[in-house]
Amino acid sequence: MAKYTACICEGSAERAILDLLLDHGELIFEREDLIEEEVLRCRKGAEFEQRYLRKGFAEKITVYRILDSHTEEFKLSKLYKHKVDVVNVITAPEIEMLIIFAEGKYKEYEREKRKNRQLKPSTYCKTNLKHKSVKNYDFVKEYFSDISRLKSALHEYQRVSKVRSNERTLWSLLRN
Repeated sequence: MAKYTACICEGSAERAILDLLLDHGELIFEREDLIEEEVLRCRKGAEFEQRYLRKGFAEKITVYRILDSHTEEFKLSKLYKHKVDVVNVITAPEIEMLIIFAEGKYKEYEREKRKNRQLKPSTYCKTNLKHKSVKNYDFVKEYFSDISRLKSALHEYQRVSKVRSNERTLWSLLRN
């Protein structure tokens, strides 16, 4: 692993999941390994470059991007491109799928999705599971306070996902 690590999340729910995994020592990196010792919220490569890379890191930086898009690019300038390894950790279609897996409602969600192709996991959680705050940091942190419940949901997500060769899932970032 690189000497420096950055972990970037796109939303509050993702950050809550990563904070839980970090706090329980479940990831292949520790909070102390992270730039500024926290999960960052910085989606664009240029913004990350300006805020963090210009500090003059001597070693290569591994950036773990936790996002639900297979196509969103992380563009860095030529000056920094060779100093950064970017690892895309995909949570498509949305991180809220973990709640659906934790509730054991994946098949039911898939049935509903066949009826309504536009149905998002977050909408399903709010409407069918009556969890109104699924995108809220505190709700997600409380919901998955039992780390074994979170790990089980991550495993199930990994099992049913179609992971592309250049991508990873949160399950692949867990220790053993």
